[in-house]
Amino acid sequence: MNTPTRRDPAHVYDVAVIGGGVVGAAIARDLSGHDLSVALVEARDDVGDGTSKANTAILHTGFDATPGTLESRLVQRGYALLSAYARDTGIPVEHTGAVLVAWTTEELQALPGLKDKAERNGYHQCRLIDADEVHRLVPALADGALGGLTVPDESIICTWTTTLALATDAHQRGTQVLLGHAVTGVAVGPHHTTLTTTRGTVHARWVVNAAGLGADTVDRLFGHDRFTVTPRRGELFVFDKLARPLANKIVLPVPTSRGKGVLISPTVYGNVMLGPTSQDLTDRAATDTSQDGFDFLLAKGERLMPRLLTEEVTATYAGLRAAIDHGDYLIEPTPDQRYLLVGGIRSTGLTAGMAIAEHVTQLLRTAGLTLNPRADLPPPPRMPNIGESTPRPYQDHQRITEDPAYGQVVCFCERVTAGEIRDACHAPLPARNLEGLRRRTRAMNGRCQGFFCGAAVTQLLHAHGNRGGTADPEENR
Repeated sequence: MNTPTRRDPAHVYDVAVIGGGVVGAAIARDLSGHDLSVALVEARDDVGDGTSKANTAILHTGFDATPGTLESRLVQRGYALLSAYARDTGIPVEHTGAVLVAWTTEELQALPGLKDKAERNGYHQCRLIDADEVHRLVPALADGALGGLTVPDESIICTWTTTLALATDAHQRGTQVLLGHAVTGVAVGPHHTTLTTTRGTVHARWVVNAAGLGADTVDRLFGHDRFTVTPRRGELFVFDKLARPLANKIVLPVPTSRGKGVLISPTVYGNVMLGPTSQDLTDRAATDTSQDGFDFLLAKGERLMPRLLTEEVTATYAGLRAAIDHGDYLIEPTPDQRYLLVGGIRSTGLTAGMAIAEHVTQLLRTAGLTLNPRADLPPPPRMPNIGESTPRPYQDHQRITEDPAYGQVVCFCERVTAGEIRDACHAPLPARNLEGLRRRTRAMNGRCQGFFCGAAVTQLLHAHGNRGGTADPEENR
């Protein structure tokens, strides 16, 4: 049976998965459902702390993927898998539906082709609508819409909880989660590969590279030169919860020859997002926002939904997507090196992650890895609810009666309680710092951005065994 144990530096894992984002966590979870020893090797101090933490958090139907591609197939399969997994684990999901809005003649003429593309992708629920119905569905839109296309099954999801659930599930199945292990060197031997990391060596018979923005760098450590990652920055505005009635559906742009454009989307936390921008960079750590980005989004917001711009902005943020010069996911095994690349996974990786994991497992089997399914798997974890569509702990009178800490609100903007912060600090993959607490509880994510609650939240983090810095990643295993 795969059981979590303190790591022996000389131990040789059956598989090491590089990258603790949503795709890497899904792969580790799937592999640890077999009679294998698995390590999840993550450069940062927490899972889901890279590309996976900052995206538009949409659970995609795959209606607009390029038909016949691997991405199209895996997004469709991933939508079904993640929808079911969310129900099993409590990942917040809201089935809001979406509408693509045409504002120009070119965009209006593109809508029938998009409906046809959706049908070629196996999605037959899209419907062409006129301008009156567009405004009936989203009354707050600016005047001037010419028509639209509905996508009733597009949904919003919590990307933070998704990654954490998959990584926690992998951990409980026996995967060793090695945090702070940035891979700096690779030596492929006759029987196993040695990964040199910033926290020592990791030995594995097979290696899966799901390193996201660093996937091309790791690929070159294996001697390949098949692609280059271009960091693509997307900046977004997050509007206050009072704006939520303005956008109860996802408002998607119509892709044209000039690009995909900017969307307006509700979030599972009760906010509204406007974005993203799209800017290719060279700096893989450039997650800062910019004046140019703000100006661009303000102009788009004024054109799409002027009333939204009268609401308060709670936060701004930027995420980096791993763009490559390849029209599809790049998932390729190299059997003679016992190595498999998972590269070029765009923002659809959130939806496709579990299907990518299935695909990777099958490719490894074909490449020679022995895979025997386990019969002793633990049930999937039940994740804390940080969404607004179902009751939160501060609203659960029975829970508060049993444990008053769930009635002690610490972060008043987001209604986060002392019990939730305590639980996050003692979870199987605990919060190790304030940013980890943000993603696990929503603490300090509201209007005040921690101005009023930051001291109390920090005090609770200290009280539960962390001093606000990076804990030893060998703990809690």
